[in-house]
Amino acid sequence: MYRAGIVTLSDKGAAGEREDVSGAVIREILEKAGFKVVSYKLLADEGEDLKEELMRLSDEVECDLVLTTGGTGFSPRDVTPEATLAVADRNAPGIAEAIRAYSMTVTKRAMLSRGASVIRGSTLIINLPGSPKAVRESLEYILDTLFHGLEILSGRGGECARK
Repeated sequence: MYRAGIVTLSDKGAAGEREDVSGAVIREILEKAGFKVVSYKLLADEGEDLKEELMRLSDEVECDLVLTTGGTGFSPRDVTPEATLAVADRNAPGIAEAIRAYSMTVTKRAMLSRGASVIRGSTLIINLPGSPKAVRESLEYILDTLFHGLEILSGRGGECARK
């Protein structure tokens, strides 16, 4: 069973002005897929706070997977990708690229997503969009492949080559 952390970035959510539906969608999908959600946090769009939380989830809580939602757009307060890249040991751009490519089949506005995907230690960190609909579509699209990536990252799986 893989351990997962969820971080929602929303100024209005953190102020109690908006319900966090996107984080709830992530939790629902992950738990249904067999993940153990060990942490959930709702933070304002503050890069330093997010960096600290990503490092805590990776280094102390030892999550296998951390998913963020929100803060990936063009607003001046949308700093999720920058905070994520700042804590990365290695980039894993194919996941974010796959999410954008798939999302482009639904809406051209997907090209405005700046989400990143990285590895810190043995933790995979992925930025998901902020809307519940886009979170569901994105996560359901990548989930089966994530299991293979997590097997390799955690050392539980090995061979990627096809015969």
